[in-house]
Amino acid sequence: MKAVKQKDIDELFSAIVQLESMEECRNFLRDLLTETEIREFAERWKVARMLSQGTPYTRIEQETGLSSRTIARVHKWMKTGKGGYTMMLKRRKMIATL
Repeated sequence: MKAVKQKDIDELFSAIVQLESMEECRNFLRDLLTETEIREFAERWKVARMLSQGTPYTRIEQETGLSSRTIARVHKWMKTGKGGYTMMLKRRKMIATL
């Protein structure tokens, strides 16, 4: 696969911020992504929510079926990433601790 240009990535982000409703988001992402990809994104978001509430890895593993490695990766992104998880958790008033 050819390298994706930053301009094309920015075009995607621009399209996403133009979505005006849950239905538009659902339809756009369903056309853009496979069902598996959507589920993977949803699982990562669930892990972030659970981690923000202080849920232990073992319980997250049991509830999601994800490996401790995947959970640790999400946790690392929450701590050292771009702040996107924290921003959205705060915005949705879902954050307790980090």
